[in-house]
Amino acid sequence: MPLKDLPADQRPREKLLARGPASLADGELLALLLRTGLAGQGVIVLAQQLLDRFGGLGGLLGATADDLKRIKGLGPAKRAEILAVMEIARRAIAQPLREAPVFDSPQRVKDYLALQLGGLGHEVFAVLFLDHQHRLLELEEMFRGTLTQTSVYPREVVRRAMALNAAAVILAHNHPSGLAEPSRADEYLTQSLKSALGLVDVRVLDHLVVGRGQVVSMAERGLL
Repeated sequence: MPLKDLPADQRPREKLLARGPASLADGELLALLLRTGLAGQGVIVLAQQLLDRFGGLGGLLGATADDLKRIKGLGPAKRAEILAVMEIARRAIAQPLREAPVFDSPQRVKDYLALQLGGLGHEVFAVLFLDHQHRLLELEEMFRGTLTQTSVYPREVVRRAMALNAAAVILAHNHPSGLAEPSRADEYLTQSLKSALGLVDVRVLDHLVVGRGQVVSMAERGLL
């Protein structure tokens, strides 16, 4: 049903203004962003199909421009709006990490990485490079593919740490399966990188494993 045919109190925009954004379902929030559907398909139906396709808002926010380009009904304007909202969310979470030590808000670090990595369908190894006060300098994706001790090259991580004049790092990778439990390979990789970075006086503060809806800290597990 087109939005104009819905009762006024059921239209997403009117609901948001009357009751606040928390009153809207995920599909209704996305429908507000998309504004229009397709011929014979209302915008709320289109929004829900997008959520189903990507596994919810987290998955959608992790979608790439190429992912969105494959979706019927998402023209350049809609794709640009979704990508812009994704980037706004990332920058909003990253800003406090650049202004204060990351351990002032450890949950914010987990939220940031969940947004960056949680919805990806492929495995990514990333590094948060930190300054001497443990503020975020950069988050960089270093490697893609199945992670093993031999597929991640410590010299590349060391090289970037030195180029950025980093004093410490937080390692991170995702498990596309959704399970955030560290594996034995994750433990071996962590120790390998810890040894390599220690040679140039760069500390490894943590290694975070990102699943769907969960981020596990290896430091908190006593695995670092």
